[in-house]
Amino acid sequence: MSTAAVGRTPRTLWRGVSRVVWVLVAARAVNRIGAFTLPFLGVVLTVEFGASLSQTGLILALFGAATIPSRLLGGHLADRLGRRRTIVLGLTGCAVAQTWIALSSGLWSAIVATVLLGLVFEIYEPPSQATIADVTDPIDRPAAYGLLSAAMAAAGVLAGLLAAALSHWDLRWLFVADAITCAACAILVARALPADVRRDREQPTRTQVWRDRRLLLLLAGGTVFATIYMQLVIGIPLTLVEQGLPESGAGFILAVSAVTMIVAQRFLRLRHLDDFSALTIGYVVVGAGLLVSAFAHTLAVFLAAAVLWSLGELFLLTRYLTLASSLAPDHARGRYLAVFGLSWGFATAIAPLTVTRLLESFGAAGLWLSTAAVAGLLAAAQPWFRRRLAPA
Repeated sequence: MSTAAVGRTPRTLWRGVSRVVWVLVAARAVNRIGAFTLPFLGVVLTVEFGASLSQTGLILALFGAATIPSRLLGGHLADRLGRRRTIVLGLTGCAVAQTWIALSSGLWSAIVATVLLGLVFEIYEPPSQATIADVTDPIDRPAAYGLLSAAMAAAGVLAGLLAAALSHWDLRWLFVADAITCAACAILVARALPADVRRDREQPTRTQVWRDRRLLLLLAGGTVFATIYMQLVIGIPLTLVEQGLPESGAGFILAVSAVTMIVAQRFLRLRHLDDFSALTIGYVVVGAGLLVSAFAHTLAVFLAAAVLWSLGELFLLTRYLTLASSLAPDHARGRYLAVFGLSWGFATAIAPLTVTRLLESFGAAGLWLSTAAVAGLLAAAQPWFRRRLAPA
């Protein structure tokens, strides 16, 4: 039973959003201020620790593979241990791993720390997403997830500028800053979110969750989208380096991306679109941004591309979460969202390999043109997904 009617914030742009969601969004925004390290992780491995481009791809793939059990553990603990405890555990682990990377003296130490970061990186995601669904009525979930996206984007403005500033000193300071914000976020969640409710142990097993064919189909589609997203996160900084543009440019691109999502969140009336229409539009716009990236040779053009693909992401991110939460029964929501969230683990393992291989073989134009083609195929496939994901 939804508890969305409890503790709603009056006179807000996001009607029907619980105060619990606002607390969680505030905590995640604090974390987001420092969460600019992933786009720079590949650069740090090559510049600070002397890894080759192919070695960097393999290390980042190990990181991505490690996030897969991390996400499943987060979903299991969210349903059994509780949402708040699981979020705090995951954020604390991230703070430890980020500190280890910053203090590493050699490549092997950085590799171990990177794998550890992957193992804890996704623990807090399923309980965070499940908490929003727990306290929000289904009709209000796109708005609630949109609030989360807007807050993360707002924090991302500061994150991008901070990344641009710190990257002029020492890239390791990025990981120090992220560790501090992870710890701050964990403290805020521990103090402000409601206490966990002990849940009934007689719940569906993981095997039963994996038997939901609609969930698996949504996972497949989400994995392709997440791979496109992660290719942008990892590939844009490497593309800038390959073309001789300043490393700090990635920070400015992050800031422009965040501003785009904030402005679009305010003016686009996404709730008037059904989920699959929104996904179609999102893929078309992301594909347009990828096409611009394929022919970009200056920072200004990359910034223009970022406006396009960030606008598309606004359509895509919230609607995928809304679809995933709508498939889940209340007592297994954490595990359902964890299984769907594996799309990000798969993508984080796949994207470093595809980005580095395509960059080496075909250059930036080949990387972004092929990715744009995939986005176009996903846009065309949405009517098929609509039929397959319709309620039985």
